[in-house]
Amino acid sequence: MKLLACSILILGVARGQQFDVATIKPNTENDNRMMMRPLPGGGFTASGVTLKQLIMQAYDIVGFQLTGEPRWVGTDRWDVQARAEGFQDRIPLEPERAMLRALLADRFQLKVHGETREMPVYGLVLAKNGPKLAAVADPAKPPGLRQGPGSLRFTKSTIAMLARQLGLQLGRNVIDKTGLAGVYDFALEWTPEPGQGGGPEAFGFPPGTPGPSNATFNGPSIYTAVQEQLGLRLDSQRGPAEVLVVDFVDKPSAN
Repeated sequence: MKLLACSILILGVARGQQFDVATIKPNTENDNRMMMRPLPGGGFTASGVTLKQLIMQAYDIVGFQLTGEPRWVGTDRWDVQARAEGFQDRIPLEPERAMLRALLADRFQLKVHGETREMPVYGLVLAKNGPKLAAVADPAKPPGLRQGPGSLRFTKSTIAMLARQLGLQLGRNVIDKTGLAGVYDFALEWTPEPGQGGGPEAFGFPPGTPGPSNATFNGPSIYTAVQEQLGLRLDSQRGPAEVLVVDFVDKPSAN
């Protein structure tokens, strides 16, 4: 399991999988601006982010997969500046995740472990009349996703990628049970319901972060859209879901 592997990896981070220089400070800006991105030359910067967002980035999880954390993990905001030597361009994603895990373990004393728990999930299955998925229009294009409030547009993507995005929108693990192994171009448009989109906490945002207004939407629910537009169906079930359990975490001193 991915989360179990990550929690073991953090115990033995190899030399070269750590940032050479890093500072973490409380964010003092009284606004909702947040940013996290890699920089050329082996840099990493984040501004106004919660520790929950940093954990999500480090362990490649969505908000509902994190459990056992104190409240401040999802409310207090931080600024991070870090750099690893030996990179002319941006750090590749997986080494960056490993460095970020090491940084969180060092500065926040973060200790976690992965578990698989029986929880409410959605099974993504074929609808009665079968899938409505277009063949890839341009095989030369890389996989891609464009998203907005009530909109997902996939290019050269798998159903597993769709299931992950649906899970983020619904705040619940979505398990691909379609048996469809190909890649497709497809789009999904719906009217988000109050509290849907996973809510701010699903993305690691502090509670009360403004979300998109539903006033301009005039379409079906996400459940109806999945069935009518993609020929698939979301079934409410119980099943295994990977979670990351916080065993210990502490606020760092200013540095």
